[in-house]
Amino acid sequence: MHRRTKRDSSSSYDGKMEHETQKLQLKRELGLVSAVSLITGTMIGSGIFMSPQWVLHYMGSPGASLLIWAACGVLSMLGALSYAELGTVIRESGGEYIYILRNVGTLPAFLMAYTSIIVLRPASIAAISIGFSEYVVAAFYQDCPLPQVAVKCTAAACILVLSIINCLNVRLSASLMNFFTAAKLIALLIITVGGMVFLAKGNTQVFQNAFENTAVGFGPVGVAFYQGLWSYDGWNNLNPVIEELKNPEPNILSMVHVKRLTPSPALILTSAISLIMIIPSDFSTIVNYTSFTTWLFYGTTIAGLIYMKIKKPDIPRPYKVPIIIPGIVLIAAIYLVLAPIIDSPQLEYLYVVLFILSGVIVYIPVVHYKWSPKCFRSITLYLQLLLEVSPAEKND
Repeated sequence: MHRRTKRDSSSSYDGKMEHETQKLQLKRELGLVSAVSLITGTMIGSGIFMSPQWVLHYMGSPGASLLIWAACGVLSMLGALSYAELGTVIRESGGEYIYILRNVGTLPAFLMAYTSIIVLRPASIAAISIGFSEYVVAAFYQDCPLPQVAVKCTAAACILVLSIINCLNVRLSASLMNFFTAAKLIALLIITVGGMVFLAKGNTQVFQNAFENTAVGFGPVGVAFYQGLWSYDGWNNLNPVIEELKNPEPNILSMVHVKRLTPSPALILTSAISLIMIIPSDFSTIVNYTSFTTWLFYGTTIAGLIYMKIKKPDIPRPYKVPIIIPGIVLIAAIYLVLAPIIDSPQLEYLYVVLFILSGVIVYIPVVHYKWSPKCFRSITLYLQLLLEVSPAEKND
């Protein structure tokens, strides 16, 4: 009896020590279903429900719209194949950031990460929220135009609710993601079956003069591609950007909550920027400018792959694609970046470029010269105490 008590006490002590020395890491709550839902939910998101009307709006005819959708699918597949080779040659996580870093240089890679964190990710959340809110509000305003105040207030509420859920509990957010992914798949199935039944009943008048009123020109085709490619986007989302970022000071965005083990600082920042973005913008505008920026960095990444295939042909490649595939993707990326500017120049595109270049102001002192004033550390410490967060170590 005495020995058993002693052994139990020893076991309890060992367990306590193990608990105390446990690393502070992001909580691993995503299983296979949740991982599949992450990619599926990203690709089958707001775009598939919102983009078709905008593709038709820009192209002017159902026939031309269908061609755009087919071309977007082919381009996304070629992009995914190119990234597959990149992933086998550069075996580091980080996505476009690490690929641009290795092939182009530190400054372009930093500008990509800087733009992604401050603009691209919040803009995606803003667009998805606006798309969701338009469907919700439409149920209450079926016979009149949707009031933008109601749409944007609903979008803001959606961002806030999801942000709170993700900050509080990873498992709950994963369950919610699985639920909405299933709901979107069911909705798509209903739409697809309904359309087939509609056609089977002889309603084929849409195919008569299918290309009538088709819009021509670089601009309309380019922005129609933006809307279509938004729906296909997500094929590169298994390559996270944030993991490989290296910032000397302030690192508050990489910290996690000490009790809930969720990346609350990053979630709060992203949600705050998303809330600001929904105020002046609508779904189409956000998608257009986000896609312009995204394909600028996609093109840079693919150019790096072509450079490696030409200059470093002896690097072991477990998976290899013909150079014509990334070549087509690069040509498409150049077209998608230049077409809207050439056809219909707008100051907003200039603002986007200027914002990307503004990252140089941050890069030179903070990254290149490693400038780290004491106020950075003081702000980081204050926010760390306020948010109850601590630096996290990578999962093994």
